[in-house]
Amino acid sequence: MKAIATRGASDINAPGAFEKIEIERPAPEGEDVLVRIEAISVNPVDTKVRAGALGEFGEPTILGWDATGIVEAVGERVSELSVGERIYYSGEVNRPGCNAQYQLIDSRLVARAPQTLDIEEIAAMPLTALTAWEALFDKLRLAQDSGDHGDQTLLIINGAGGVGSIAIQLARQLTGIRVIATASREQSVQWCREMGAHDVIDHHDLINELKRLDLEEVDYIFNCHDIGVHWDNMVSLIKPLGEIVAIAETKQHVDLSALQGKAASFHWEFMFTRPLHDVQREQQGAALATMARLLDEGRLRSTLGEIVGPLNVENLTRAHQMLEEGHTIGKLVLTAMN
Repeated sequence: MKAIATRGASDINAPGAFEKIEIERPAPEGEDVLVRIEAISVNPVDTKVRAGALGEFGEPTILGWDATGIVEAVGERVSELSVGERIYYSGEVNRPGCNAQYQLIDSRLVARAPQTLDIEEIAAMPLTALTAWEALFDKLRLAQDSGDHGDQTLLIINGAGGVGSIAIQLARQLTGIRVIATASREQSVQWCREMGAHDVIDHHDLINELKRLDLEEVDYIFNCHDIGVHWDNMVSLIKPLGEIVAIAETKQHVDLSALQGKAASFHWEFMFTRPLHDVQREQQGAALATMARLLDEGRLRSTLGEIVGPLNVENLTRAHQMLEEGHTIGKLVLTAMN
């Protein structure tokens, strides 16, 4: 089978950052299913792993952790899925990814794909949807009831990004909380409003922007950006006993003890933790199944931002470049390899 691999490159423009390879098509065993890839999405984690975040590469490595495709074969312990079904999933960061024609994936991490969406719209969803779901409902412990949290506020920093886009929707659709998203460009502000944000403010001046809404503090913060950039603001803006969840690391020093006086809680969300440590894998499949239903009901919409083109070296390189430039809205999707 064909795949796009990397040997590691901190500079995406370096020669050979990606290469087309031919490898043997794998066969599923145990809990695994073999998927014929129809479309994939590219995420910031792809660029970080390519640049060495998980260490150096000893051999060509297939990245990619967002896909939809057709089940081609199943392992002997798979009973809930059948050959020919379309599924969607994110997968495992320590296994070969979806930048290929076929992929092996643990069946507990997948769900049947939404039936009302195009394949490109489906591929945009898994990783960011799982990240937002776990952050909101596992870490911040928001109640999935539109009658709850009506007097509380949730600030989502970087609301127009892939995770922010679906976090806005989930919070708006499944809770009664007031959703305040941040964005700085006219296009991204409009995107956040379309996703369902009650208010959109500029993250370059968070404190004064919140004051414009007659708010001094918020109950919850979901930071989808570098925590070091916003740390001081988060310390100032979180209410006593408030909760902060973050998904992006920082190279800057942050003073965790600054939250002590407010007894505020700080949480990390890392979507790959469950599969990486073999803990509660089935919860990811269950969450994706719920979100597939919500998508088919029209309560959620795909966060597809742009279809880059078919999966090849040129288009995958372009997608990584776009993410590293930091001005994307929604998700970047590539269709199956030629």
